[in-house]
Amino acid sequence: MAALRIRQDYSPCDLRQRAARERDLRAILRLLAIANALEGMTRAEAARLAGMERQALHDAIQRFNAEGPDGLHDRPRSGRPEHLTPGQQAALKAHLLRGPQPERDGVSAWRLVDLCDYVERTYGVSYSQWGLSRVLKRLDLSRQKTRPSYPKGNPAAQAAFKKSAPIKASGPRGGAS
Repeated sequence: MAALRIRQDYSPCDLRQRAARERDLRAILRLLAIANALEGMTRAEAARLAGMERQALHDAIQRFNAEGPDGLHDRPRSGRPEHLTPGQQAALKAHLLRGPQPERDGVSAWRLVDLCDYVERTYGVSYSQWGLSRVLKRLDLSRQKTRPSYPKGNPAAQAAFKKSAPIKASGPRGGAS
């Protein structure tokens, strides 16, 4: 059986230069493997040097012949569908931005555990803490809480404390002089 022919409108030098400018590692490896094959290397050897199987090189050559070097990039994958609809995600984001009300929600600050319970009660969707933190990240929200402040604190006294002169250490580190 004859080997699959590779289109000849790109020289191995052109493919190597294109690989040097490329950012996608998998596309770089495919370009280099095709360049090696164009220079006369066996397909098995060209694939091995690029860290792929011979069948993967065969598939890359088919895509290269059909679409050129731009066809060597990974295609987007569909992935798992979202559990929450875009409308539910928008409602969740609005709820989080309003903040918790201790009388209504029973908490003074959102934690992932509380949010998982809220999402399950409201939308009937069960998330792990890790999964919900990924949803929050996609919604451009942070799961980190703000630093607590004492409600009866005196801002003037805190500012004066911050502006006071730093304490100078005496002697070498770790020892008294």
